[in-house]
Amino acid sequence: MLTETNQKYQRKELELKSLLEITQAINENQPESTLTEIFKFTCLIHLNIRSLILYMQTEKGFEKKISHGVKAKVPPVISLDQIHETKSAEKLELHLDEGFSFEELETYLPVYHKDKMLAILFIKRKRLEEDLDLNFTQALTNILVVALENKRFARKQLQQEVLNREVAIASQVQQLLFPRNLPEEGYLQAKVTYVPHSMVGGDYYDLIRVADGLDFFCIADVSGKGIAAALLMSNFQASLRTLLRSGERSLTTIVNQLNFTLFDNTHGERFITFFLGMYDRNTQTLDYVNAGHNPPILCHEHAGEIELLHAGTTVLGAFEELPFMEAGKRKLGGDFTLHLYTDGLTEAMDESEEEFGEDRLKDFVSGHLCMDPKDFHESFLARFEKFREKEALRDDLTLFSLRFKNGHS
Repeated sequence: MLTETNQKYQRKELELKSLLEITQAINENQPESTLTEIFKFTCLIHLNIRSLILYMQTEKGFEKKISHGVKAKVPPVISLDQIHETKSAEKLELHLDEGFSFEELETYLPVYHKDKMLAILFIKRKRLEEDLDLNFTQALTNILVVALENKRFARKQLQQEVLNREVAIASQVQQLLFPRNLPEEGYLQAKVTYVPHSMVGGDYYDLIRVADGLDFFCIADVSGKGIAAALLMSNFQASLRTLLRSGERSLTTIVNQLNFTLFDNTHGERFITFFLGMYDRNTQTLDYVNAGHNPPILCHEHAGEIELLHAGTTVLGAFEELPFMEAGKRKLGGDFTLHLYTDGLTEAMDESEEEFGEDRLKDFVSGHLCMDPKDFHESFLARFEKFREKEALRDDLTLFSLRFKNGHS
């Protein structure tokens, strides 16, 4: 009787020692590898355990975290659809792929946080004639799993904070790409409405005045979103401005060179839709190339007509050499307005999943031909918000309007 009592006390002493070792390591903020080694050592030395496998839930499923003394072939990951568990009934069913088995192990202990199973510990006793304190083993496993989950959460939170800082920097850099000031009076008036889907967007617009009476303007939309799209667009903008500073005035040459640079950088994996226009006030001539972008709307104010500008080529970056090219040209004597936009505008949806569409945009433009861009944007956004109501935008949105007044100096 005394021997049995001593054995119980000895077992409790070992359990307390085990608990102290693991909690002390947690309090000292030891790395994951140290915590898992202490847990494994504790189970094998202080507890009646010969073999064990610990699976912890990750985004992939239940991933093997610790394994010792198991000869059978066990899966590195148990997917969620292979597990059927009921906490109330303490029942766990595993449907493993052929060739995998847990038959070598004796029992399992699930680890829960509220109703969510975080881990599964499979174990086999060292001495079959001695009992295993399952409650203590489960509690010890719970302590380890919670500590590892906290570490994973803290690491993820730190990564998110770093990402947020990077995104904030990228957003600030991206703002520098856009024109700081757009002309509001004189022969050219311009206004932009730019709403990125997130802190950084894949839309780009620009107005570059290279000489007296010679203006370049463009709009672009890069495939994808986020920092990668913003970085690609910043490189694209730098290439465009370098070409214009070099004195290049041929739009087809500029577009071909931009396509080559983009393809060389991305190997055809990313593309950009792009519209580039050039207006020469001295000759009252508009030249343009549309590279797979939404056709801008040209408003002939005196004629009371609108026109879509399609002429150009396909998207940039998809082919090493553009398969075709057509430069557009218009002789424009009177006042005219151009509305450039990205598909985030026309593909915006209302609550019934109906797109705003090009027809609504054209109808609105047709009814508001001779307006200053600032007033046009104010009226259009009121109409657009009424359509969209509270439905969130699903892409970057840009509307870039330019009004050329040839009768004014």
